[in-house]
Amino acid sequence: MNTIDRSTLKFLADLRRHNYRLWFAENRSRYEAAREDLYLFVQAVIDEIVKFDPIFKGLEAKNCIYRINRDIRFTNDKTIYKTNFGAFMVRGGKKNGDRFPGYYLHIEPGQSFISGGSYIPPAPWLKAIRERIAMEGDNLVKILNSREFRKYFNGLEGEKLKLPPRGFSKDHPHIELIKMKSFLTEKPLTDSEVVDPGFFEVVTGAFRAMKPLNDFLTTGR
Repeated sequence: MNTIDRSTLKFLADLRRHNYRLWFAENRSRYEAAREDLYLFVQAVIDEIVKFDPIFKGLEAKNCIYRINRDIRFTNDKTIYKTNFGAFMVRGGKKNGDRFPGYYLHIEPGQSFISGGSYIPPAPWLKAIRERIAMEGDNLVKILNSREFRKYFNGLEGEKLKLPPRGFSKDHPHIELIKMKSFLTEKPLTDSEVVDPGFFEVVTGAFRAMKPLNDFLTTGR
């Protein structure tokens, strides 16, 4: 299926207002229908990604979609369920999010978005990315300024160091990129966009535009 049904957003909106086990149990059939709606959409997106990123061949939606139950073991917020559906399409599935860059889809009433790149890569990978920026930063800037990328995104987001990391000059022309601790890009989505018949083309078009960034971030992987 290449669309997100309005009932999926409606379920998530209702869950936000009734976030407790009894309501969820009484509405489990709605949850299962919404989950299936997302599963079919994500699988269709993956199948399209394979056309321009063949390394994703064989990836299944079930290995990319996050559980709706929150981990409440180590938090004061004991809200049981997430009020969103999230899917991280990355080589080998979401468990490899700390190993490879990928494509992320977040569905939540009023707060949906498309994102991707690398979130807080581990130290060895982060060092490799920074070293590549130091050597090939102009190529990264070209990617971020390309017409296709700018059609969907406004550059990179994520936390930065206040000072240059060890081994990098403060005078390097790309020091602001080198100082980044995450390399993410994001496109907010309205509810109307999510349920629009053309949403599939928006998502896959954005991910296609994101691929050169992910290729750059794959250094050292």
